Amino acid sequence: MPLHIVRNDITKMEVDAIVNAANSSLLGGGGVDGCIHRAAGPELLAECKTLGGCETGSAKITGSGRLPCRYVIHAVGPRWLGGRHGERDQLISCYRTALALAKENSCGTVAFPLISSGIYGYPKDQALRIAIDTISEFLVENDMTVYMVIFDKKAYRISEKLFDDIAEYIDDNYVDEHTDDRSERLRRMNAFRAEESMYESSACKEADDETASAPAAAAAGKAMSLDDALSRIDESFSEMLLRKIDESGMTDAECYKKANIDRKLFSKIRSDKLYKPSKPTAIAFAVALELSLEETKDMLMKAGFALSRSNKFDIIIEFFISRGNYNIFEINEALFAFDQSLLGS
Repeated sequence: MPLHIVRNDITKMEVDAIVNAANSSLLGGGGVDGCIHRAAGPELLAECKTLGGCETGSAKITGSGRLPCRYVIHAVGPRWLGGRHGERDQLISCYRTALALAKENSCGTVAFPLISSGIYGYPKDQALRIAIDTISEFLVENDMTVYMVIFDKKAYRISEKLFDDIAEYIDDNYVDEHTDDRSERLRRMNAFRAEESMYESSACKEADDETASAPAAAAAGKAMSLDDALSRIDESFSEMLLRKIDESGMTDAECYKKANIDRKLFSKIRSDKLYKPSKPTAIAFAVALELSLEETKDMLMKAGFALSRSNKFDIIIEFFISRGNYNIFEINEALFAFDQSLLGS
């Protein structure tokens, strides 16, 4: 059910089905199509010859020849003609038909290339947006793991404006955090000295008070048992997560799907109140629940993590949350573009 963006050779993906960016003849061609036919061997071409081609925006399924997958789904994407000839609808239909065929054939895992973004000329940022939106919409209603396979980083592109905005945000926040000129050091030193002086005055007063109340404090200390101390432990990550899900009005399934998390992993978290998630998993749930930046930091703290201005991953997360953008797939697109770990399973 999660959507993963991975850098790999699609012909080496050990999944139930891979999707081929085919032409309408289904008889092989260049790019991904040619690579898949070469890796699959003559058996694939022989089966494709029996299908009578395929219309643009549709797909057909075959065996896989020598490939490590079970099936090849041949999806025919549109050529880019300027965007005014129904290309968008055809590309959406391409993904939907391929996913429907995968479901009909009981495929639990499917790998897609970025259809039409090669020699067919579809603008890569638009092709990526359509792919992510269409696949994520399907996954809301269906349990399947889908991989968006990128062989060459040049073939992957988020919108130029988004990339530039994030790059600027990283630069501003990362550089500012590490600026340490003489005037800044002096300002921090003076502030520290002022705080230290206030602390010393306060400490003297507290010492006098403590001397007077020492007997009572000793008695209270003896009275507190280990069970009493343990009962004061704050709620765990799992407890906070389940409480937040209840408060949000979402069902468990709605939450873990929105978080791009596998159902089995969520079951582990639900059944173990002391479960320690990875940082990307904890943030994925914060995004799914649309928590504020402060609430996100609190949830991370429960899992033993924090957001840091010295980490690109953390700054990108802060960029999206501070702007109220909780689309986990868009966030993952950006994280992938900047070579960072992705959110979810």
